Amino acid sequence: MIFKQLFEPDSCTYTYLLGCQETGKTVLIDPVVDTVHRDLDMIRSLDLTPTYTLETHIHADHISGGVKMRALADTKIAIPKMENIECADIGIEEGKVFEVGSIKIHPLFSPGHTDAHHAYLIENGAHTLLFSGDALLIEACGRTDFQQGDPALLYQTIHQKFFTLPDETLVYPGHDYEGRQITTILQEKQRNPRLKDGMSKNDFIEIMNGLDLPYPRKIDFAVPANLLCGKCPDNVPAEYRGPCEIFDRDIRRYLKQGDQG
Repeated sequence: MIFKQLFEPDSCTYTYLLGCQETGKTVLIDPVVDTVHRDLDMIRSLDLTPTYTLETHIHADHISGGVKMRALADTKIAIPKMENIECADIGIEEGKVFEVGSIKIHPLFSPGHTDAHHAYLIENGAHTLLFSGDALLIEACGRTDFQQGDPALLYQTIHQKFFTLPDETLVYPGHDYEGRQITTILQEKQRNPRLKDGMSKNDFIEIMNGLDLPYPRKIDFAVPANLLCGKCPDNVPAEYRGPCEIFDRDIRRYLKQGDQG
């Protein structure tokens, strides 16, 4: 499996590129509209084929790159089925393996940050990899104060879905705000201040309800956009609209590159 961890600095979002070496098929987990051109260039540079985008949840802090990727490279959009989004090409469900060539991705329903959040588990023979979205971050976890968030459900998700995985499981989060890239299940059990030392559910709920975080600056247009797979609504401010636009020259560029590949 070919693997790249890519970063979008404005929202501190990690996008993950997974490529099948046998078939050339790829999936981008949590693509961001601002970095679609970079991601497509990366795929082409690796002699791979843009194939799928895959969301962990409906994001509030950035606009997805799904629609733009599909317009430029004819990729398919995969989103948790329970979101019931018409623009999705593929509905993802726990218990049903999502295959990208020889890569087998196991969805894990992981509510708490949002009500339909899913994480993705891959076992490649040498390592177990968990793409945890916003449910479990590095020494933190995703907020639970909007989009049907629920700290009790998040506590249950982390302890029943994540902390039952092998301690050496590599955890790749949806964000990090301090320049870190990776953690493990054991590290989170031992060092996460919201979870370590056998933190009780009641104490966890109290911590999460007391975070007093600022209102997300993009939520009012990011959530409506992401319910449309990344199609920008009219209320996107001018300073954020540039990446939303899909120009004919961009489409011609990527179609030409695909023909050359």
